[in-house]
Amino acid sequence: MSMPTPEERPGEAFTEAVAEAVQSSVMAFRLVMATADAVRRRQQKRAGKEDELPDAEKSAAEASEEVRKFLPDDIAAALLEGADWPQLAQQLMALKRAGVDLETMLPRVGEITVTVRDQVVANAEKVRREGTEEWAKALRETLPAGPVREAILSSPAWPEMARTMATLNERGVDVRAILASAHEEGVGVDQAVALVLATAEAPTPSRDATLSYGPLTVGLDIPKDLDLGDRERALRQLSVAPSENQRFARMVREAMPGAEREADLLVTARQWPLVAARMADMESKGRPVAEHLAGLSKDTSWQQGPQSQRGRRLVEAADDALRRPVGTAPAPAGPGPGPRVSTAAARSTSPSVGPARASGKGAAPATPGVAAHREAGPAARSGRRR
Repeated sequence: MSMPTPEERPGEAFTEAVAEAVQSSVMAFRLVMATADAVRRRQQKRAGKEDELPDAEKSAAEASEEVRKFLPDDIAAALLEGADWPQLAQQLMALKRAGVDLETMLPRVGEITVTVRDQVVANAEKVRREGTEEWAKALRETLPAGPVREAILSSPAWPEMARTMATLNERGVDVRAILASAHEEGVGVDQAVALVLATAEAPTPSRDATLSYGPLTVGLDIPKDLDLGDRERALRQLSVAPSENQRFARMVREAMPGAEREADLLVTARQWPLVAARMADMESKGRPVAEHLAGLSKDTSWQQGPQSQRGRRLVEAADDALRRPVGTAPAPAGPGPGPRVSTAAARSTSPSVGPARASGKGAAPATPGVAAHREAGPAARSGRRR
């Protein structure tokens, strides 16, 4: 496994990852040497001929040549600069004196250290790639859609915030509880700033938010100012991380073998972010997204109709496949070319019906920037009350 090049990685983060990787390889070297030395001692002790360790200074000089010859420069340098190098050198020379061929052994140990080094770098890269995705999911599950959540995800400091969340989580801190409390503080800040700017009135739903009410949004957390015209922002508003979006697009293409053009029509459709949000919501609940998507190949009714409207039909078919239990037949299409009617969504947007109430709970608190027919998740209400 080759190490990532500095051009492929951020400078400071790459340097830190490499330093940690080299130190890990040194630890692996120490472990192998300690094991080999323990075996040497036991064998000699059983024969009643256990040798004392050779002179430290002489061993260090002789062993350094062997290490530089058979180990990568970065690992060799870290070994020779370590405080315990004299002891490691004594172990090496004791092994040589006991009959071990270092020219055969050290290259094999070198392979072990290189493997460890590259694994640590690769793991650091994986954490860097997926770390923000994990905490974007946590935001989606903990905070309602709105200005606070979007402000977090759009902040230049978001990667660092995600790393901080990961560190706190590793130390046993309930990060979701902190997020819930931070959300309430954020709402307070949003309201205070809005008052100063004389824009504290409730925002009017955007055209995209209004037109999207229906099957595509039932059960999802949709912000009132949803902007499907700006895909990057729409995905951010819906808490779908870029890496998640790429993975979901790949899942669609894999679910539609031989229909690559149609899969691309779905992924590039204006309302794709809503489909991606549905997939993310399903994953967070442990539901088999890929099995649901397979329905797109089994039921191809989306092929019927004008070619110019195929992208819209694919969006509706994908949403239907995701919400329908695996293996069941699709719901019959309603008359005419318009979208299917959702009674749940119709009730939620009716001016004569109040906000939905969770079973056994009071009405969901009104949250600025959250669509009227959406409820904030219970975790968002678990923080400190004002």
